[in-house]
Amino acid sequence: MAGRRLTRQFPVRMSEAGYRRLRRFAEDTGLEEGDALSFLFEHLDGTDAAGLDHRLRQYGAKLTRAERETG
Repeated sequence: MAGRRLTRQFPVRMSEAGYRRLRRFAEDTGLEEGDALSFLFEHLDGTDAAGLDHRLRQYGAKLTRAERETG
């Protein structure tokens, strides 16, 4: 995306699996990682809402279990 400026920057923490997937997605699409993240969020409404909601609940439960185990 020549000429497109990424104007927002923020510190991000990601799981190793999430980061590997982001890097693979960026590689597969020919995007830089920042552009890949922007694309995903700009097109989030194009995802299956029910499937995303289900995966989000699973991920939240996984985080809760991990917090209990470490805290």
